[in-house]
Amino acid sequence: MENWIELLEWPAMAVTVLAAWCIGSHRPGRRMVGFCCFIASNLLWSVWGWQAEAWALIVLQVVLFLMNLRGWRKNKYSSKKAQRATATPQAN
Repeated sequence: MENWIELLEWPAMAVTVLAAWCIGSHRPGRRMVGFCCFIASNLLWSVWGWQAEAWALIVLQVVLFLMNLRGWRKNKYSSKKAQRATATPQAN
């Protein structure tokens, strides 16, 4: 069972790179995908870290998960705020 868990290192790395790419987007929807990918990578790295007994890595992933959750929520809020602003006509 450990052999396939050791292979999680590569998908975790790939998902992390994809997430970083998406987070850099100006489009809120793409940033949301980025945050979801980061959260998935946090899970993958934690599973990999568990089998490797890399406890500091697991703690780091928990902290990063919380930061990614915060970013996801802020992006969701700012996206809704921007939608409301464009839907409401501006008074001159």
